[in-house]
Amino acid sequence: MSYIFNNFSTGAAEGPKFSSVVEVAREKGYTEPHPADDLNGFDVARKLTILTRTITSNSRAPTALPALQSFASVQTQSLIPKPLEGIPSGDDFIARLPEFDAEFDKLRADASAEGKVLRFVGVVDVAGGVVKAGLEKYPTSHPFATSLGGSDNIIMFHTERYGARPLIVQGAGAGAAVTAMGVLGDLFKLA
Repeated sequence: MSYIFNNFSTGAAEGPKFSSVVEVAREKGYTEPHPADDLNGFDVARKLTILTRTITSNSRAPTALPALQSFASVQTQSLIPKPLEGIPSGDDFIARLPEFDAEFDKLRADASAEGKVLRFVGVVDVAGGVVKAGLEKYPTSHPFATSLGGSDNIIMFHTERYGARPLIVQGAGAGAAVTAMGVLGDLFKLA
């Protein structure tokens, strides 16, 4: 999702078509073979579930966070157009996605008119008890708009110590090499 929105929504009212950015992301290996498996938001929801469970199990005090039974418990916004839900083939999905470019163009133009960009983000608000994944707008001066390129991901921590100036961690977030290193790291932990 990072590559898709880093390239689709740059702050300008116009730009590449959403379907073409998704197709390029797929060709580069930044999406699953079936892009709907990314656009449904479930990958972000799974990561939020792991993060939320880690926070709640390691917290010294009770939190307002919900006890998530699975990623399906996360409030998740799907970006799959309704008529494309359930299309079994990634190729068929990519072939039909251009039918909905105008809807995505409008989202980008509306964000641009507000001086913002679109980003698909995951939020874990410990104090507010909110865990959600979805499309959000950020000012073009926000680190989510200025610091990201390619398939980079970014995580921003707002804490008691990092309030006015949040802690930011950023780096490569998709592709075969990044995934392989993650799997290799997991194998080393098991050894």
